Amino acid sequence: MEKRNRIIYWVATVWLSLGMLSTGIVQVIHLKEEVEMMTRLGYPLYFLTIIGVWKILGVVAVLIPKFPLLKEWAYAGFFFVMSGAVFSHLASGDAAVEFFGPLLLIVLTVVSWYFRPANRKVNSTNY
Repeated sequence: MEKRNRIIYWVATVWLSLGMLSTGIVQVIHLKEEVEMMTRLGYPLYFLTIIGVWKILGVVAVLIPKFPLLKEWAYAGFFFVMSGAVFSHLASGDAAVEFFGPLLLIVLTVVSWYFRPANRKVNSTNY
C-alpha cells in the first residue's frame, strides 16, 4: 500500500508541477494567448505576473524537501488559483474546454496533497 501511495503521489506531483510551471512561465512572459484570455475575462494584466510568479514559487515549495507548512500554503494557493480560473471561465460564458485545464490541475493538486508522504505533512512535532 505504501509503495502504491508513493507512486500515486509522485505521478500526480510531477504532472501538477509541470502544469503549474508551464502555465506560470507563460503568464510571467505575458504570452499573447494569456494576455488575450485575461483581457477577455476582465482581469488586469499585472495579475498574469503575480499568478505566474506564485505558481513557480509554489512548484518549488511542493518539490523541495522539508518545509511542510510552506507546502500546505502552496497546495492551498494552487487550489484557490485554479478554482478561481474555473469560476472565471464559467462566469464569462466560456466553453467547457476552457476550464478543463484548471479542473485537471485541481484534481492533481488534491491527489498530490492527499497522497503526500508523512514527512511532507504538517503535524505538531514540526514546531
